[in-house]
Parts: sequence; C-alpha cells; structure tokens
Amino acid sequence: MDGPTIMVKPGEGRSVSLGGMGVVFKVSGADTGGAFAIVEHPIEPGRLVLPHVHLHEDEYSYVLEGTIGARVGEHEVTAGPGSYLIKPRGLMHTFWNAGPGPARLLEIIAPAGFETYFVELAEAGDPRRRRELAAKYGVTYSSVWVAELTSRFGLKLLGQ
Repeated sequence: MDGPTIMVKPGEGRSVSLGGMGVVFKVSGADTGGAFAIVEHPIEPGRLVLPHVHLHEDEYSYVLEGTIGARVGEHEVTAGPGSYLIKPRGLMHTFWNAGPGPARLLEIIAPAGFETYFVELAEAGDPRRRRELAAKYGVTYSSVWVAELTSRFGLKLLGQ
C-alpha cells in the first residue's frame, strides 16, 4: 500500500548507530508535511551526547526507559520514565544515560529536517565531514561541560 504512514509497529523503523546511542526513525518529516519528526534514541549506560545548540529546531524528549540526565542552559535535571525534557533551539544542551541499564528516549524534532542529519552523521567518516554536516544543519558543538560531567558522573562521549 502506498501513501502516508498510518502506523509504525514496535521494532519498526530504519536505525543508525552513533557510537553508544542509536537513532530509530519512527515518523518522518515527509509524513507530517515537515511539521515534526519522531525518532527513538536507545542510549548505552554512561554515554554523553556532546553539548550543542540547534539553530533551526526545538527538541522534545519523552523518557521511555531508564534514567536520563540532562543539562539545558544552566538547568540540570534527572528524568525517569514518563518525564519530558524540553530543549529549545538557541540554548546549549546535552543529555546522558545516568542509570546502570539501558535508557530510551522518544524525541520529537520540530520542525522536521534535522532527523536526516543523523543518517549523514552515521555515514560520515572523518572529522572534516562531520564539521561540514554540523554547519549544514545549523548545529554548533561545544566541550564546555564535558570535563565536569564526565568526571562527576563517569561518562564517556558518544563514539569513544
């Protein structure tokens, strides 16, 4: 059957790995007229996403499983299943699996478009290409909180 996606079953969706965090594509921007996209992020214990700022989109995360730590601007929180994390564009943020077991987020990206960055990033082989992709998608990375968070919580950045 061709046409719009009307159901995504558990376990369905293309996936890529970003070295400690997965991206499972559930609802694409094509399915929503570009309004938003939804991905799942399974995250290994102790993995930290490099702090970053989005120029074009807001992210809304719903914790499905495990314990997520997050810093958004100057606010630091710990979120369990059923919690929502709001990461507005223009504000530095990071998140990590703060628990001993697996964690999983449902991430709503609005507007859609940034979800394609994950595919290109997973395929990027060298740092120069990753920098080009970050510029293309309007994301700026910073190591500003990395030393403190990795030492305080025993975390490792994705890909290490």
